[in-house]
Amino acid sequence: MKAVQVGAGNIGRGFVGLLLHEGGYEVVFSDVATALVDAINAVDSYTVHEIGDGGVDVEVTGFRAVDSGRDPQAAVDEIATADVLTTAVGPNVLRFVAPTLVAGLRARSSALPPLQVMACENAIGATDTLRALAAESAGADWPELATRAVFANTAVDRIVPGQPEGIGVDVVVEPYFEWAIERAPFGDRLPSIPGAHFVDELTPYIERKLFTVNTGHAATAYFGARAGIERISDALAVAEIAEAVSATLAETSAALVAKHEFAPDELARYRETIIGRFRNPRLPDTVWRVGRQPLRKLSRHERFIGPAAEAAERGLSTTALVATIAAALEFAAPADPEAVELQRLLRERDAASFTEQVTGLDPAHPLFAPVAAAVSARQSAL
Repeated sequence: MKAVQVGAGNIGRGFVGLLLHEGGYEVVFSDVATALVDAINAVDSYTVHEIGDGGVDVEVTGFRAVDSGRDPQAAVDEIATADVLTTAVGPNVLRFVAPTLVAGLRARSSALPPLQVMACENAIGATDTLRALAAESAGADWPELATRAVFANTAVDRIVPGQPEGIGVDVVVEPYFEWAIERAPFGDRLPSIPGAHFVDELTPYIERKLFTVNTGHAATAYFGARAGIERISDALAVAEIAEAVSATLAETSAALVAKHEFAPDELARYRETIIGRFRNPRLPDTVWRVGRQPLRKLSRHERFIGPAAEAAERGLSTTALVATIAAALEFAAPADPEAVELQRLLRERDAASFTEQVTGLDPAHPLFAPVAAAVSARQSAL
C-alpha cells in the first residue's frame, strides 16, 4: 500500500505521515521545499518525539520524498498509483494541490480502486474544498475523473509546536491526537489508519475541535502577545489570561451545545483537557507562531467569528469572544505578512468597512455592531 502525503512539514511528518506509516503504508512525501525533500531522502528513518505525560519516541521508516516544485511529474506519477492521498499544507494552499491531483487522476488506471483523498487541514470541509478546486481545474473531464477518487472530510488535532534547532527531520509533538474521518464515502473499504475513528456525521467533531482547540490556542496567543509573553504555556500561567480563555471557550461550548446537542458536562471535560494540553511546559510553542495569519483567523467561518456568529444568532452571550477578537486586532508581528496587513487595514479602513471586509459579517448580523465597536476601539488606540 502507498500513501502520498502532500506537505512534508512538521504536521505532515509528525502526525499524518506517522499514522499512515503505522497503518502499513509506504509514505511518499510531496513538497516544494527542495532542502526539506533532500533532507528526508538523506535518512532511512526519523523519530517523532512525544513530549509530555505518557509521551514516547516513535521511529518512522519506509518513506521517501518527491520535489513537486522541481519535478511536478514525479508527484503526478506517485498519485497515479497511490492508495491514499492526504494533505497538510494549509487551507489556502489547496488551490495549488488541485491541479496536481487532477493530473494524477488523469494518469491513474481505471482498473485501480479509487484514490482515497483526505485534506487534513484546520478548516471546515477542507476535503470538499479540494474536490471543488479539482473539479474546477479538470473542467469538462471532471465527471469521469471523479470516479477515480473518493473524498472524505476529516477533523485532525495534534499540537505540533515550533521545532527545536538541530533535530533534522525528527519532529517534536504532544502525546495527544485525534483524527476523525467521514465513514460514508469509503463504503466498506476503509483506509488503514490506526487510532483514527470513522464517524457517520463529521461536522460536530470538526466544529468542536475548531471552536475549542483552535479558538483556545489562538486566544491564548493573542492575549499572551498583548501581555508581552513569549510562550503559550507561560501565558496560561497568568490568571487573567487563563480566565479570559476559559470564558471564551465557555461561549463556544454554549453555541456547540445549542447547535449539535453535545452534553454540557462532556464539553466541559473536553475544554479542561484542551487547556491542560496548552499548559504543557515542555511544548516550546510561542504566541507568535500560534497567532500568525490573523486575517484568516478573523474570517467568517473561522475560530472566532464562526462560533460568535452562531452564538449571536441564538441570542447567546458573545462578550468573551468579542474581547478575544479585540485582542486579535492588536496582534502586531512584523515577521507575519498577515499581521502587517491587518494593522494596515485598521489604519486605512473605517470600522464598518473593515469589519465587513475582514470578518465577512453582514451589517445586519447581530454580531456586526459589537465587532465593529471593538475595531473602532483598536483604531482609536493606533
